[in-house]
Amino acid sequence: MSKYVKNLLISDVRKKLAGVNDALLVSVSGLDAVKNQSLRAKLRGKGINLMVVKNSLARQATGGSPLNVAFDQAEGSLAVVWGSTDIVNLAKEIVAIAEDKAMVPFETRGGVVDGQKINAKEVKDVSKWPSREEVLGKIVGQILGPGAQLAALLLGPGGKLAGQLKTKSEGAEGDAAESSADGAPAEAAG
Repeated sequence: MSKYVKNLLISDVRKKLAGVNDALLVSVSGLDAVKNQSLRAKLRGKGINLMVVKNSLARQATGGSPLNVAFDQAEGSLAVVWGSTDIVNLAKEIVAIAEDKAMVPFETRGGVVDGQKINAKEVKDVSKWPSREEVLGKIVGQILGPGAQLAALLLGPGGKLAGQLKTKSEGAEGDAAESSADGAPAEAAG
């Protein structure tokens, strides 16, 4: 490959991975064309990008970026996978594909999360973490929980008092109705 073509490829890879801080490495070698196409379509539908790249070109293209550590000592034919809403959702999707019997040659090889290199086992561990949406839901619940408890505490005695007043007023109306049934005027009964 000429130096000009090599520089064009490095520039293209650098441009595609610009701003990417978390990515996974997978092996797609051995997938036939049909499986490869269905894999790419499935990932594309979920906002995930897959790019097969030569390791030496990837090292040069990611030099100085957080992704560079993923390619240290990388061997074999690898593809870079990035995208989705966060690294947890990406890891969940990739692990699910790797465990699918129909995609047998596909496997995870590692990646990088927040500038830290991870191996294939750690990718599986990341896939078990709560996603960003789940964490935000828990935080919102924790924020709203004390407010809901406070509202219940404030409204509880008021509701109890309102119930007692209602019972008392119904009791007073009942006494007045009994007095009028006895023949005495309702106003004199009081």
